[in-house]
Amino acid sequence: MSFELNGKTYETDEDGYLIDIGTWTKEVAYFLAEQEEIPELTEKHWQIIDFLRGYYAEYQIAPMIKILIKEIMKQMNLSKRDSSKMLYELYPAGPAKQACKIAGLPKPTGCV
Repeated sequence: MSFELNGKTYETDEDGYLIDIGTWTKEVAYFLAEQEEIPELTEKHWQIIDFLRGYYAEYQIAPMIKILIKEIMKQMNLSKRDSSKMLYELYPAGPAKQACKIAGLPKPTGCV
């Protein structure tokens, strides 16, 4: 599968995740967010995307949801419950799965 954006073709797997994470750009993120029915990427969305991309660059795997929640707790000074709630408000189809797709990362392990 693939999609075209600004004259360039991006290859994806059957679930819409980029095959080559090196082709990701912010424009791709906006396009994928639109496909995921997220009309606007806010500063909070970008904090999650930046964390995911940094974590992936360091460990070559997407973080488990509990690591993501812990990071949000720390970055935004929120409780565990509020962090989890915020993640699901930002990424209603599932923070790990949907945020990783928009961040240009492979489908997280354990996501079906």
